[in-house]
Amino acid sequence: MPSKTAQPASPAKPTTSAKLPVKTFRLGRIKAAVWENEADQKKFYNVTFARTYVDDAKNYHDTDSFGRDDLPLVAKLADQAHTFIFHRLAELKSEQSE
Repeated sequence: MPSKTAQPASPAKPTTSAKLPVKTFRLGRIKAAVWENEADQKKFYNVTFARTYVDDAKNYHDTDSFGRDDLPLVAKLADQAHTFIFHRLAELKSEQSE
């Protein structure tokens, strides 16, 4: 019979070395985080979306699951992140040409 005891969580990485998003957009409980990465000396961007919720114990959590009414906010945040990335890439291009 499998054990029902909880497994300890793996130790968290120190926050000083944790990479933070370059920009976070929020509309209510929905947020979009823009992450900057680099490969082959070229920068590129990824976006993650999350919905914040509070559990019965009043603890905050994020999930990547969205309901029907969340989707218009996800779309608006995707547009904002898209615009931010294009402006950021334009800035980088102009800095390189100077």
